[in-house]
Amino acid sequence: MHRRDLLRSSLGAGLGAVLGSSLGAPQIARAQGARTLRFVPQADAAILDPMITTGLVNRNHGFLVFDTLYGVDENLDPQPQMVAGHVVEDGGKIWVMTLRDGLKFHDGEPVRGRDVVASMKRWASRDAFGNSLFNIVDEISAPDDRTVRWRLKAPFPLLPLALGKVGAIIAFIMPERLAQTDSAMPVKELVGSGPFRFKADEHVPGARLVYQRFDGYVPRPDGQASMLAGPKIANFDRVEWQVMPDPATAAAALQRGEIDWWDQPIVDLLPTLRANKALKVELLDNIGNVGVLRFNHTQPPFDNAAIRRAVLSAINQRDFMGAVAGDDSSMWRDKVGFFAPGSNMASEEGMEALNGPRDLAAATKAIKDAGYKGEKVLLMAPGDFPVIGQMSEVAGELFKRLGLNLDYIVMDWGSMLKRMNSRETPDKGGYNAFCTYSAGVTQLNPSAHNFIRGSGDKATFGWARSPKLEELRDAWLVAPDAAAQAKIGIEMQRQAFIDVPYVPLGVFYQPTAYKKELTGVLRGLPLFWNVRRA
Repeated sequence: MHRRDLLRSSLGAGLGAVLGSSLGAPQIARAQGARTLRFVPQADAAILDPMITTGLVNRNHGFLVFDTLYGVDENLDPQPQMVAGHVVEDGGKIWVMTLRDGLKFHDGEPVRGRDVVASMKRWASRDAFGNSLFNIVDEISAPDDRTVRWRLKAPFPLLPLALGKVGAIIAFIMPERLAQTDSAMPVKELVGSGPFRFKADEHVPGARLVYQRFDGYVPRPDGQASMLAGPKIANFDRVEWQVMPDPATAAAALQRGEIDWWDQPIVDLLPTLRANKALKVELLDNIGNVGVLRFNHTQPPFDNAAIRRAVLSAINQRDFMGAVAGDDSSMWRDKVGFFAPGSNMASEEGMEALNGPRDLAAATKAIKDAGYKGEKVLLMAPGDFPVIGQMSEVAGELFKRLGLNLDYIVMDWGSMLKRMNSRETPDKGGYNAFCTYSAGVTQLNPSAHNFIRGSGDKATFGWARSPKLEELRDAWLVAPDAAAQAKIGIEMQRQAFIDVPYVPLGVFYQPTAYKKELTGVLRGLPLFWNVRRA
């Protein structure tokens, strides 16, 4: 029996038992009223400080608690959010931003310019886009409580986009006292100025996160709610995240009305959910998610580019995407390069390396010829995150077929996020590789594309080093037009096939499922303002 067939049969049996018998029903507390929104996230947000990790569940959690200076709309155009507006002077080298009236942190303190300055510095030390921005920042200052002044070495028209982007590591604003925390360490408390307050006293790690509407939040008075832009109006008093690693349990809870919204139902259960007239199954993100096989470039054997290229030569994206999204090819696509399909940067350059015939024998020989000596290869995988777990299983089987001495370690997602940051050897808590995925919107261009960075110690987990990729990325940031950017995209993909900072595994489209009585669900990602119960 194939792995997916086994998965289908076990889930079907589990779901049938749960739906057909009260004996198997999970004991989930009923809502205290219609003013509570109950949500099942893709996984536990084990690392509560969203600046510390690139996990998208942590980003989604962050948007409840924190706010941003700008926010992109559905067209990915940045709009003012915490700022009332800005003035650009000196040919684009001076930006003066004025904060809106009424901005307040959850501890009752007003949001001041110095809070923004400290938050920006901490964010830039963690994020690829922020790092590029601060390379040309001469000074960022707060002349007064409502003003933030940027003095740049050169014009940077992408500044609002950097501060309002939608990918991982968001430029969230927090109080100065928290923003001064070492950026390698999580803050000790979550105090933001967003529409909801985090209820630390009700947090149950691995099981529940609770957010309470912040009555002191002042939404923008203008515009329309569109992804991260416009008024953020909280229509629920409470948002409860119920962590349910078992898909059958989550599906049954949604069917019975014990939860309102399931972020990422697995593909095998979509027909059952679609058949329920009380539920809506909807694709909020048409760009999709890009599967990623990320190597640790600081540890053998994947510190060797020739071995990374050999593994890439054996990758069949259809295997990975079929494991995640099933046999319906409308739910995924292969033949995906180092930029998201449809972007100006995407090209066919070098794609024969991914699209040509797969030759496992040749790839196995190439790995040996490159100097692989049989050392263990630790591939870590989450047992409570089905999408990433499924990709990890396919990668593990491929590693074994390639003659790699596989050490396949399964852990919970929170532990895996923490281990990603370890630079130790695998036997001392480090690793050699892992699978994950990135929101396709972050791979439209190099600005927020963390996985294509080649900045070594400053790069995201895996720490890829490629001076050429960095040089090309810097050139993109100052490219005069779309044609010049597209040309750079070709060169970057050519170089990426040489250096292999990671292997793209294809694009999958992840529907979400929620009660039809919920209205105002915004597109792009799970957001908890604007949505209301009919």
